[in-house]
Amino acid sequence: MNTILPTTLELHGVRLEPLGAHHADGLRAAAADGELWNLRVTSVPAPEQVDAYIRKAIEQRPTRLAFAVIDSASGTLVGTTSYHDIVADIGRLEIGYTWYAKSRQRSHVNTTCKLLLMTHAFETVGAALVGLRTDNFNHASQAAIERLGARKDGVLRHHALRRDGTVRDTVMYSITAGEWPEIKAHLRYKLARHGTV
Repeated sequence: MNTILPTTLELHGVRLEPLGAHHADGLRAAAADGELWNLRVTSVPAPEQVDAYIRKAIEQRPTRLAFAVIDSASGTLVGTTSYHDIVADIGRLEIGYTWYAKSRQRSHVNTTCKLLLMTHAFETVGAALVGLRTDNFNHASQAAIERLGARKDGVLRHHALRRDGTVRDTVMYSITAGEWPEIKAHLRYKLARHGTV
């Protein structure tokens, strides 16, 4: 697998650009759309935590590459997503740390972001497998991952600390390079049905 370098990806009015300190105000505004930091099963930062959230994401390179999700037409930041747990030696990476402003949830944004990230991972970087994970109680996220066509690998029990101090189980999913062509066709079909292509 090639080294994953900071890059900008764009499709269907959605632009992914490497997350930086200059995105802080936009990230705060996106999180405020729905007060997402109050959700127990996500890692959305509260307004006063945004600067530290961005710093930590940048410090985690090269095992994480965080992106700001931008509405291309307006320039509005609508969320964030990342490549993470990058293990180049075995061609594995995960997509996660993903959240969107409430007004952009259940829109074409997530499908477009996943199409951009997986196309880059499989076709440019040469990944053998892309993983996704979520909290066992985040049923909306599990459903969204399953709609992408990812396969459920299993559940890691007592795996990670939630912000409220409880310990979550983590539901793991993955897509292999061999499965990618069919999943790519499915994602393009979904976007075409919603009139974004």
